[in-house]
Amino acid sequence: MSASSKKKLRKEQAPEKLTQKQIAAQKEASTTRLYTIGFIVVLVLLLVAAIFVGVKQTIKNTGYYEKHTTALQIGEHTISDAELNYYFIDAVNSFYSNYGSYASMFGLNSSVPLDQQVVDEDTGRTWADDFLDTAKDNAKNAYAMADAAAADGFTLPEDKASEIDNMVSSLETYAKLYGYSSAQAYLKAIYGNGATVESYRAYNERGALADAYYNHYSDSLTYDDAALRAKESENYDAYSSYSYNYYYLATSKFLTGGTTDVEGNTTYSPEERAAAEAAVRAAAESLTAAEIDSVEALNAAIADLAVNDGTEAASTESRNVLYSSVNSLYQQWLTDSSRNEGDKQVFESTGTNTDDDGNTSEVLNGCYVVYYVGSTDNKFPMVNVRHILIQPTHAEGEAEDAHADGETYSEEELSIARTTAENLLTQWKAGEATEDSFAELANENSADGDGTTGGLYENVYPGQMVAAFNDWCFDSSRKPGDTGIVETTYGIHVMYFVGTTDLTYRDYQIQSELRSADVEKWHNDLLDAVAVTDGNTDYIRTDLVLSSGN
Repeated sequence: MSASSKKKLRKEQAPEKLTQKQIAAQKEASTTRLYTIGFIVVLVLLLVAAIFVGVKQTIKNTGYYEKHTTALQIGEHTISDAELNYYFIDAVNSFYSNYGSYASMFGLNSSVPLDQQVVDEDTGRTWADDFLDTAKDNAKNAYAMADAAAADGFTLPEDKASEIDNMVSSLETYAKLYGYSSAQAYLKAIYGNGATVESYRAYNERGALADAYYNHYSDSLTYDDAALRAKESENYDAYSSYSYNYYYLATSKFLTGGTTDVEGNTTYSPEERAAAEAAVRAAAESLTAAEIDSVEALNAAIADLAVNDGTEAASTESRNVLYSSVNSLYQQWLTDSSRNEGDKQVFESTGTNTDDDGNTSEVLNGCYVVYYVGSTDNKFPMVNVRHILIQPTHAEGEAEDAHADGETYSEEELSIARTTAENLLTQWKAGEATEDSFAELANENSADGDGTTGGLYENVYPGQMVAAFNDWCFDSSRKPGDTGIVETTYGIHVMYFVGTTDLTYRDYQIQSELRSADVEKWHNDLLDAVAVTDGNTDYIRTDLVLSSGN
């Protein structure tokens, strides 16, 4: 190639090289822009995500999810998680308030979340599952009953509506008491973010309507004499009451010998147990001797038993016990029409024992000795009575029920309470001296009741109340309008006798049994007719911890 040709080529190639540099620079610039754009996009996404999380948290705190998630469909009613939370939390509270420290006996650990405590290993069910089922059942019942009430034209009674008004009004007070800014904040702390004052009111109104309608329907049922006698004919004894004394002798009191292991457990040979069983039978039979012709003689014989040496053993007195409450071991004997006062009988209580090889055998746990006193067919009228309970005041100025913890009032405390009761009775006599004025005085002064019933007890039957109260009510000379002062372990009672009922205690029992069966069938039929569909319960407070464990 000539020099001129090479020179020409270099001239042609120079622009090409420049173009490649420019292209490389352009590529580098383009890559930078791409990275920059990518970074900006990621940053924007992160910002959007952060905003979304913040918004989501804000929405969560408003209870949006609880209010807009369907937990249950009951008939035509859609139940949100927010509403079902009311039923759930109240189911938990009801259980815990009823059993308190005894809840652990059922396996409930108050310091562990409910959804982390398995109650059925086979199914994996937790305490939360159980309470959730209860909540669903309660919600179903409330809506079914409320719908039935509406269909029947039944509305919430004014007194119940007033109670709910007062309850809602008190929420602000409780909120301040427990350090919350408002009633709404207080409810959210208890029932979750979806709780509002308005929905809480509606929840309580629905429950109150359901209860009121249930009672209204029950009270509306009536039964004529033919219906009562037909029911009575199925089991005449079922509505009578029986009086007797009984004493239980445990076989364990007669066991001797035995072999004790290193852990302190004592076992007995078959021969040792047989000897104990023979001894308990002999001791029990000795208490049915002919010379034992009174409760006093029975108690003396019980005290003379060798196994009771150094003790104050005696029979247990059972008076006017309803048939349904009599021990099944001797129920048939006790209710036999041929039974006479002073009859005595031994009844054996048996069980089963399993040995180390898995073999089972019947064992005698002990013997009941029963002494028959008498019976009543309960064909007497019941009574209605009003009272004003004045509880003695202790030194610290607080009225206490001594009966509740086994204490007794001092004579000074009783004297002060007695004077208060006498002054109230004098005040009543100086006024209108009517049943209504007594009821008003009871609402204002009685330590019994909620201040709305006027101290009224209806359909009182013999043996229902403590002895002194009972004896005053069923004094044969008692007549409507009688007043008096009675002292019991509960305090001092100012009494007002309203009168006897038209219904006998026997017929009252029969009527109650008929009504109970009819109401149960009616109620079950209502519930069975309601379709329920489960929804999403993710926002129910199933992770609730009842206490800190401290």
